[in-house]
Amino acid sequence: MSRPSEHPDIFQRMQAGEPLRKDDPEYPRFAEAVSRTIRLVTEMNASSQSPDQVRQRLSAIIGTEIDPSTTIFPPFYTNFGRFIRLGKNVFINHACSFLDLCSIIIEDNVMIGPKVNLITENHPLDPNDRTKVLLKPIVVKRNAWIGAAATILPGVTIGENAVVAAGAVVSRDVPPNSIVAGIPAKVVKMI
Repeated sequence: MSRPSEHPDIFQRMQAGEPLRKDDPEYPRFAEAVSRTIRLVTEMNASSQSPDQVRQRLSAIIGTEIDPSTTIFPPFYTNFGRFIRLGKNVFINHACSFLDLCSIIIEDNVMIGPKVNLITENHPLDPNDRTKVLLKPIVVKRNAWIGAAATILPGVTIGENAVVAAGAVVSRDVPPNSIVAGIPAKVVKMI
């Protein structure tokens, strides 16, 4: 008889970056978690709240207490929530969307502008397999700054002290101490 730890559950497999399929026997557990998150996010965004209340509600959604030095301006959107980790002294401006079916890790002293999208999920190009969800983590290192309406795609690490210009679409890792801009984002300057 095998022990449960030898067979990771759907959430462990997702966090490890394994593809997500609707025919997975544990998919209903995932769907239930998403429904809960969408309900809680809607409630959080529907009422005007103090920064402390937003932080408390988002802590309940992600399942980890957010440090009091971190500020999130609603509306804030996430489809799952359980794989978001926020460091200290993080600032997240209005209307950001974190699609975290895989890990999103935001280290200390990160600034995120309004309407930024962090997306850990994608689909295969093959139309016959397109319902499968491919998962890769996003990491934003210390002191990074992500400008307004930038989009960070699956598998990207934003290096320490880096700046992502407003409107950039980042599909590759951003080196530390660099500024990237454009679609696709490219290094335009070193700090």
